[in-house]
Amino acid sequence: MDGFVSHCTNRLDAKGRVSIPASFRAALARDGFEGLYVHPSIDQEALDCGGHALLREIHDLLGRLSPYSEERDLFSTALIGTSEILKVDSEGRVILTESLKAYAMIETEVTFVGHGHKFQIWEPSRFRVHLEEARTRVRDLRKQLSARHATPDTPPPRPHGARE
Repeated sequence: MDGFVSHCTNRLDAKGRVSIPASFRAALARDGFEGLYVHPSIDQEALDCGGHALLREIHDLLGRLSPYSEERDLFSTALIGTSEILKVDSEGRVILTESLKAYAMIETEVTFVGHGHKFQIWEPSRFRVHLEEARTRVRDLRKQLSARHATPDTPPPRPHGARE
């Protein structure tokens, strides 16, 4: 798989560095981006991170908006104007800036969360709350989707092995 999957938690060291998970570093290397592109998430108290794939998605979004529109200016400010490109050292570590840590309320540990084309960095306890909320909402969405696809004329399923 070429994208970012799974999640794990790592501790910041005494110098404020944190190791990017090896599978995430491998995905960044395949993407060919030098460093790590990071911006505050527009809808969570987390950081969105990635390389060329994330930047392409942002530029594709901006390209669909009228060049001098308020919407484009707002998205540009939120996704590009607050972004940083962090240097990844030879050990696969980055130093999160104070502004990034403050936005995501990070102190001593971070949780890396894969999203396919990007990953997020969370403060671990905030991620646990977000994950539980996501699971609850996905269960509710699944019920809604199941209800939409059920047809009123469809008889209930027969028990396994039952005869007509």
